Amino acid sequence: MDVILFLIFAIIAVVCAINVVVQTHPISSALSLVGVMGSLAILYLLLGAEFIAMVQVIVYAGAIMVLFVFVIMVLNAGEESRTNRSRMARAYFGLPLLALFFLQIVLLINRVYPSERKVEFGAFVGDPKAIGRLLFYNYLLPFEATSVLILVAIMGAVVLTRRRP
Repeated sequence: MDVILFLIFAIIAVVCAINVVVQTHPISSALSLVGVMGSLAILYLLLGAEFIAMVQVIVYAGAIMVLFVFVIMVLNAGEESRTNRSRMARAYFGLPLLALFFLQIVLLINRVYPSERKVEFGAFVGDPKAIGRLLFYNYLLPFEATSVLILVAIMGAVVLTRRRP
């Protein structure tokens, strides 16, 4: 049953992620991104990481998506216009490079994770204390780099929304 639920929500996450890129209207893309975040939260629940699943829903699907929609509304972003150049670039460069990228990802995964290792559902222990220790001891530099990146994004949003005389 776990595998069936995993496949269902993994397919939903991939379809919503593709929809984020394909949609021409920014609000539709943001709502598709909420679908991705919700599917990921359910996948975390299937792995037994209840705390991470709730953080996913509260922080990403809640707060970050509200921020995205607010910025889209403030900027008054309209529907994206299509050009013939984008079709040509997608056909001649985009699809072959995408296939090459996926091939490299598959080869990397096969090299790093041999096929004898399997995913065990519910094997992850996601208590907040263990996550906090990992975050602030082993992964402190990526955590701080992410906070600086978010600060730069907020400053960029302020500059973009500033009214000019």
